[in-house]
Amino acid sequence: MNKNKFLTFSAVVICVVMPALALAAVTEPCVVIEAFQDIFTKAAAAIVIIGWIITGILYLTAAGDPSKLKLAQGALVACVIGTAVVILAPMAYGFVDGALNLGSGDATTCNSTTTPTGTNNEQ
Repeated sequence: MNKNKFLTFSAVVICVVMPALALAAVTEPCVVIEAFQDIFTKAAAAIVIIGWIITGILYLTAAGDPSKLKLAQGALVACVIGTAVVILAPMAYGFVDGALNLGSGDATTCNSTTTPTGTNNEQ
């Protein structure tokens, strides 16, 4: 079953990334990195939201049963940790990027600035 999940995940990633690469829309590696970061952040946020909904349903259906309440409490802890990871991961990426001076910059510019006329000038 894990193999099926991995294959499905791989197919989705390929379908999202390949059109941009095939059309040569991506000229800088940092654009691809930023796109992956954006996709994974949105996917993780969706998973966390679904987790909160499931946790609420678990609490509502527990009806005082200690084993069900323990399960709901475990789900609540997992949701809090997942929310913290989703919020802190982009900040951690920015911190590491700045600390190592990788300079990936903005996803649309990749170390260059755009002038009002729309041309790129290297910094």
